[in-house]
Amino acid sequence: MNTYKKRIFDIIQIGNTEDIISRGFDILLTIVILLNISVLFLSTFEKMDPYADILQSFETVTILIFCIEYALRIWTSDLLYPDKPKGKAILTFLASFDGIVDLLTILPFFYLSGFSAFRMLRVVRIFHLFRINAYYDSFNVITSVLYEKKNQIASSVFIILVIMLASSLCMYSVEHPVQPEAFKNAFSGIWWSLSTIFTVGYGDIYPITPLGRFMAVIITFLGVGVVAIPTGIISAGFVEQYSKMQREEDIQARKRSTITVYVDPDSPFYQQTIGEIEHDYPFNIIAVIRQGAVLIPADQIRIENGDTLIYIQM
Repeated sequence: MNTYKKRIFDIIQIGNTEDIISRGFDILLTIVILLNISVLFLSTFEKMDPYADILQSFETVTILIFCIEYALRIWTSDLLYPDKPKGKAILTFLASFDGIVDLLTILPFFYLSGFSAFRMLRVVRIFHLFRINAYYDSFNVITSVLYEKKNQIASSVFIILVIMLASSLCMYSVEHPVQPEAFKNAFSGIWWSLSTIFTVGYGDIYPITPLGRFMAVIITFLGVGVVAIPTGIISAGFVEQYSKMQREEDIQARKRSTITVYVDPDSPFYQQTIGEIEHDYPFNIIAVIRQGAVLIPADQIRIENGDTLIYIQM
């Protein structure tokens, strides 16, 4: 039974390219996801009403496949989290990102039909299935940036909320006397302030007094600047994260290509200068260790018996 369970676990693992059956399962799941989303969109067209039963059948089959996959992932969760007890492993999976996405794409079919748009979250699974470079996995980068910049983002969001409340209160005090239906109280202007600060401008609520319009202009300018703050923070975070990852990759590459050679009289480098060695060989000597001392490489240094060369092969 454990062997059978382990095999099921290996098959349903995301992006297991070494297992042909697991890869086939990934492709099947991708097709099912795309089919489910296509049915969701096609069902909104009036011309597709004659085919409603067929679309409903496709939807039912795809949701059934999602349910089976969800059940299998719960069943094998103890293999996904081997360091946790069975019950805790199940709870960990249910609370994970993939577990929540799976649940939100299934529930609307049975109970919350108005939230069927949650099925679009399944598209995220496709990126997990066929990520081109796991080292630069976009989702890992996004979550890392949001986590590292959480304090700055929270501060900027707090500033936006303060401006929204202040602008709502100011607009109420100015506009309420002339349009009491639009600005009934201090909180009724939040919808207007939200659309103004984020430069959406729906136009359903707007000031009509000269002072109100002047304040609206000031608030709009403030909104443009304030909304740009979290955008800049996140953009800078992406640049920092990719630069950090690139530096780590360069360090690993250097470690992999660094070669250490001990020199004796039989070595081809014996009695040659660093300049001659680098001229004759595709080497970049980065250090010479002589009698415990580290010498900075220079072209005129001649390699002696007992030296240790550290170089990178170009």
